[in-house]
Amino acid sequence: MRQLIRGHIVAAPSPGALDITENGYIALENGVIRCVSTERPDGFADAPIQDFGDRLILQSFADMHLHAPQYAMLGLGMDVPLLEWLQRYTYPVEARFADAGYAREVFERLAQALIANGTTRVCIFSSLHTDATLLLMEALERAGVTGYAGKVNMDRNGGDGLQETTAESRRETLRWLDACDRFSRVRPMLTPRFVPSCTDALLAFLGRLSRERKLPVQSHLSENREEMALVRRLHPDCEQYWQVYDKYGLFHSQTVMAHCVHSDARERAALRANGVLVAHAPDSNVNICSGFAPVRKLMDAGINLALGTDGAASNNNLDMFEEMHLADIMPCGYRHDPTEVSSAEVLDMATVNGARLQGRSDTGVLAVGKKADIIALDLDKPHLYPNFDTPALLTCAAHSSDVVLTMVDGKILYENGEYKTLDREKVFYEARAAVKRLYA
Repeated sequence: MRQLIRGHIVAAPSPGALDITENGYIALENGVIRCVSTERPDGFADAPIQDFGDRLILQSFADMHLHAPQYAMLGLGMDVPLLEWLQRYTYPVEARFADAGYAREVFERLAQALIANGTTRVCIFSSLHTDATLLLMEALERAGVTGYAGKVNMDRNGGDGLQETTAESRRETLRWLDACDRFSRVRPMLTPRFVPSCTDALLAFLGRLSRERKLPVQSHLSENREEMALVRRLHPDCEQYWQVYDKYGLFHSQTVMAHCVHSDARERAALRANGVLVAHAPDSNVNICSGFAPVRKLMDAGINLALGTDGAASNNNLDMFEEMHLADIMPCGYRHDPTEVSSAEVLDMATVNGARLQGRSDTGVLAVGKKADIIALDLDKPHLYPNFDTPALLTCAAHSSDVVLTMVDGKILYENGEYKTLDREKVFYEARAAVKRLYA
């Protein structure tokens, strides 16, 4: 099947580069991009065309750090720092996901909201519950989302109803992995919540699994100073946080570490040397006062950097545009460093870098031979379009509500406010109301 999409095409083919094709055409054949041009391409004279006029056409987003259970409590309880926030707010909510019915309801709505927000690829945390994690993966598959999902491991420092024994965590991780063969778009990712949540025995087990089964890993690193001090007390043999993961074989080229707000030069060098991807979540870092991640320094160190919406600590309803905006402006606040992060770099972080980690050479950028994972935006600000080189166009002018189309592999999954089933605003408020009832 051949088809054409027309609009203002914006692509980030490589870090720091931004390609603009005004009033351009994307020619698709069986969901694969055959041509991007300013003229209607040869061989597509009779192909149906979807003309978006003055709207923007972008690569869809990759959210590389997201806690799925926290979707139900977005924006709640950001009055305390990280460790207290987890105990007071997050762990009680995540314990609810032992209930498969509750998990199914929240995860179905989350998956649909991702597509409606223009996000088609994820690295996502579930809860520690095996059945809930499988329900999450099923929901993502049905929605058309690609990526990695992980059953959380935590055998210490949990909350009431949210902690495993080491034996349970091992057993349930293996049960979960054995059940993952049926998924084609969403693959398993080992997920020690963070060092304080896992005993040495559990970290060693997960490191062996990662090595033996060639499984990727996701966790947190240097998000909060109190967290870092706790890690030093738990592992006095390790001078720095990253060394704990490295000691147990969890710090390698298929690892995603979220935040890295307080990574110093030595830790940045270790991230680069081991090929670890850093998932930057600026909204979350601000909302629970973790600090300003040194984005420019991370990038200049040669670290692969992507974006993530995180979870309840971000109150933006999965809005990757907000993360782009904050990623663009927050480096100015880091020790009053005026160094800019360009719109092209931010767009690359939000789109292409996630696809690189996921090993999909067939997608991730608007280029010939790639599958069409794209979004269309209606900013309703046509006077801005001539200024394509201004960072404000991509990082300030847009919002998730501007998404009018999401396409995966050339198939339309969301268009003009409808994702086939549920309204995304209704989804958000119903899920949030369910959590509020917990505290009533």
